[in-house]
Amino acid sequence: MRQKGIPLARRRSGGGTVFHDLGNVNLTFFTSKKNYDRHRNLQVVTSALKGLRPDLDVRATERFDILLNGHHKISGTAAKLGRTAAYHHCTLLCSVDRALLSAVLKPTCQGIKSNATQSVPSPVKNLLDEDPTLDCDTIMDSVASQYNTEFGFSSPVTLVDPSDELSLPGIQRMAHELLAWEWTFGRTPKFSICTTFKLKDDMSICNATLNMDIKNGIIESCDIEVPSDWLPVELSREFSLHLIGGKLCPYETSVLAAELLRTIPQNKELERKMYNLCRRVIFMM
Repeated sequence: MRQKGIPLARRRSGGGTVFHDLGNVNLTFFTSKKNYDRHRNLQVVTSALKGLRPDLDVRATERFDILLNGHHKISGTAAKLGRTAAYHHCTLLCSVDRALLSAVLKPTCQGIKSNATQSVPSPVKNLLDEDPTLDCDTIMDSVASQYNTEFGFSSPVTLVDPSDELSLPGIQRMAHELLAWEWTFGRTPKFSICTTFKLKDDMSICNATLNMDIKNGIIESCDIEVPSDWLPVELSREFSLHLIGGKLCPYETSVLAAELLRTIPQNKELERKMYNLCRRVIFMM
């Protein structure tokens, strides 16, 4: 994601990772907690789609996903319930860049262990691939109309500019909070990374291991093991010690790595190998 310049935000509703571009419609249903009903909300969506194309095979599942033709996932769900209010949001894949979606949702670091809910990979398909008339604007208009019908409203559609601070006071601050490290990583459940990775040099290659425990985004323990015939044990141990107490953050780790590299004796081979080790660990963050 960093290589492609795609920003990461963490929503307050929890759940699995969602890829967004302009071909992915995000729908949010705000209600009182008493009237919270995901089944009814998804019925609005499926009815709106069938209203555009009656023979379209779309149905909600027990996981509150929406499947196309009983197989392809076109919508996922997340929700948050407060003391008196609630919201439920879901997606609709209309014309998403599926190649990019698959690329960014593929984990770059294997071996992450936590108690968080695991994402369930599913085959996906764009509605536009099923029917060229099902573009984003057409679908949004149909969902709005079906929503009014379902809930007995007659309200016109109002376009909202999410960057308009005058209409939505505090919206920029809230958006910044969802993007900030303090929320995206600093408020995450405790997790660990236990993985093996390859280190390459011009003349050699070896397997290294990384064992790391992270709480509130802070590295509590770290053990990097590299074969001693590839890199002196004291150097990998020193790198591990440098990371403990720091943020799980590629930018801060890059600064720590740069500081450590400056302390290495004048040895081009060791410098190169340590640089490769630092780069691989940073890549997994």
